Amino acid sequence: MANESPTDVARRIIDENSYATLATADVEGRPWATPVWFAERGLRQYVWVSRTTRRHSQNVAQRAQIALVVFDSTVPVGSGSAVYVEAAAAQVPDHELAAALPVFNTKCEASGLSTWDRSKVSGDAPHRLYLATAAQVWVLDDHENRVPVL
Repeated sequence: MANESPTDVARRIIDENSYATLATADVEGRPWATPVWFAERGLRQYVWVSRTTRRHSQNVAQRAQIALVVFDSTVPVGSGSAVYVEAAAAQVPDHELAAALPVFNTKCEASGLSTWDRSKVSGDAPHRLYLATAAQVWVLDDHENRVPVL
């Protein structure tokens, strides 16, 4: 991070990685972590598609507070960096899909994947689009101290 701003570090990490580890908890506080393929907008919004029957989706429905981390697990020990996020998450309501779905689809297209339309994340479809809005975002400096990005 020596020559990069915290925002530049966060941007690079997010641009180079496709999965975030999503940390949720149920109403009793039992934690759960799961990887999700994600897209983001402006380092503040993170979107993913999941089945509503999955434990992390059910946890989000019960408790909106989540954390997520984006990191590259292929780098040598001691040389890794990550983006850490505290956020509030929720299933995207149908009337907000027009704003959130393009964020996800832009990354799908850039990755050579099929895009999602409303019919795949609404009505009787088993999947839904989820959105986490960051309250705080950090990266670590060269001494492993949290440095705020937002």
